[in-house]
Amino acid sequence: MTAIIVPVHDALEQVRRCLAALARTVHPGDDATVIVIDDASPDPAVGEVLAGLPEDWVRVRNRENIGFVGTANLGLALAGRADVILLNSDTEVTSGWLQALLECAASDASIASATPLTNHGEIASIPEFCRGNPWPEQPEHWARACRESGPYAYTPVPTTVGFCMFMRRACIDQIGGFDEVAFGRGYGEENDWCCRASAAGWIHVLCDSAYVAHEGGASFGPLGLRPDARAMDALLARHPDYLERVQRFIHADPMAERRARICARYRELVQDRPCPA
Repeated sequence: MTAIIVPVHDALEQVRRCLAALARTVHPGDDATVIVIDDASPDPAVGEVLAGLPEDWVRVRNRENIGFVGTANLGLALAGRADVILLNSDTEVTSGWLQALLECAASDASIASATPLTNHGEIASIPEFCRGNPWPEQPEHWARACRESGPYAYTPVPTTVGFCMFMRRACIDQIGGFDEVAFGRGYGEENDWCCRASAAGWIHVLCDSAYVAHEGGASFGPLGLRPDARAMDALLARHPDYLERVQRFIHADPMAERRARICARYRELVQDRPCPA
């Protein structure tokens, strides 16, 4: 069983888009449950959207706003013994995303986390690496391009990206969830979690057979963080080599050839229109 955790706070149109895409792509036979947690959204329309969700989905509303990290940890607890996919509410999943992500995770029992490719996900970004690319005109074409331009690489990375992140239950059991004390209301928590998992012998990968569109907010820079000195200080105090490992990955760019194949297939699917930059 896999639990898909979606923390929600206002952003009505993004929430509608995210949950509608989930409803189109997650089916009863997928052995997955969806848990949507409303972090005390002030907008009553968010509650109306959640009230219309499929009956077999789990809906929770926090009595007070506890922030993304606390809400994500609540989701990890509600998921019980299941592996987890943490999904931001400003995303849009595409056909086959769930199966592709689970097949990636099943390819190696040492994988603690996996992140699909996206338009706006720093080291998971395509077509431009480490950039917030615009919202894609054809998310499904990008998903097809990922599937149809194999072989898949499942490239190891120093950290996955929290917009859509598979997390293996065995690793959660070993190292715990996100650190709410150190990382407060968000930014840096998944980087810290990945570093702790790596120290315990786990690995993290990009799932290049799946694509999930991501709107994103303010720029997080090439390290997946807001320019928040406290978050960075907390991260580097625990993991002094973090910056070096990420920069080494960025410099090597081991996904370059794979991205080129995906972009080439995308151009074929859109009848030789230029690959968007």
